[in-house]
Amino acid sequence: MHPARLTPQELETYRQDGFVVARALASAERVAALREVVLRHLREEIGPAEYEADLHYPGAPASRDAPGGSTTRRLLQAYARHPAFRDWASSSEATGRLRQLLGEGVMLSQSHHNCAMTKQPRYSSLTGWHQDIRYWSFQRPELVSVWLALGRELPDNGCLWFLPGSHLMDLARERLDDALFLREDLPENQELIATRVAPRLEPGDAVYFHCRTFHAAGSNRTGEPKLSLVFTYHAADNAAVAGTRSASLPSIEV
Repeated sequence: MHPARLTPQELETYRQDGFVVARALASAERVAALREVVLRHLREEIGPAEYEADLHYPGAPASRDAPGGSTTRRLLQAYARHPAFRDWASSSEATGRLRQLLGEGVMLSQSHHNCAMTKQPRYSSLTGWHQDIRYWSFQRPELVSVWLALGRELPDNGCLWFLPGSHLMDLARERLDDALFLREDLPENQELIATRVAPRLEPGDAVYFHCRTFHAAGSNRTGEPKLSLVFTYHAADNAAVAGTRSASLPSIEV
C-alpha cells in the first residue's frame, strides 16, 4: 500500500493556513481500538498523566484537592504507553503526509505532545491562543503535529480553533502575555482572533498543523468525553537543542 499523500491543493492549504485536515485518515476499526485503550487507561488511572488542576487554565479546578481535581487532561508518553498508540504514530497513514512536509527523515518527538488528549464533560478548562513552539527548543521552528480525532470534535465539546496564516506572522512580544498567550484585550489581537476557524472533525479525521500556528480550545459543554491522540514530528536534521526540555527524551525515527 502506498503511503497517503497530500494533494497539491491540500499542500497549498497547509502552506498558506498552517494547518490542513485529512479526512478519514484512520479506519473505524483503528479508532475503536484506540478509544478502548484510552478509556481503559483513564478508568484505571494508568500514569503518567497530566491533570486539569495542574494547568490553572480558566475553568480548571483550583487544586488536586478541589472538586474535579482528579480530572485527567492528558495521558502522557503515549508512544511508549501502548502498542496501539505506537503503531498509529508510525503508520504510513500518519507519516506519509509528513514526508511531504518535513522530508524523508521524519522523527517523532517523545518530549512534546505524545499523548492522548481528553476533554471531560465537567471541569475541562479553556486553552488560550498560543503557538506550540513557544516552549519548544529546536534548531528550526519547523515541527508538525498530527491530531487524530477519536470521536466527533465540535465547538460544543472543546474542539481546536486555528488562526489561518498565523504561522507566517512575527508578532511583537507585547502582544503576548507572560505565559506567551495572545492578549485578548488588545484591539489588534481581537482583529486577528476574528479570523478564527474551527474544523469539525469526525472520528478518524486528523489535523496536521505547524508548530507556529496559533490555536486554542474551549471547554467541553456536552455529557461525553472528547478524546484525541496527538503526536509531534520534526525532520532528522532539525534536532532538539541540547540541555532543553525538547531534548529530555530521544526522538524516534518513523
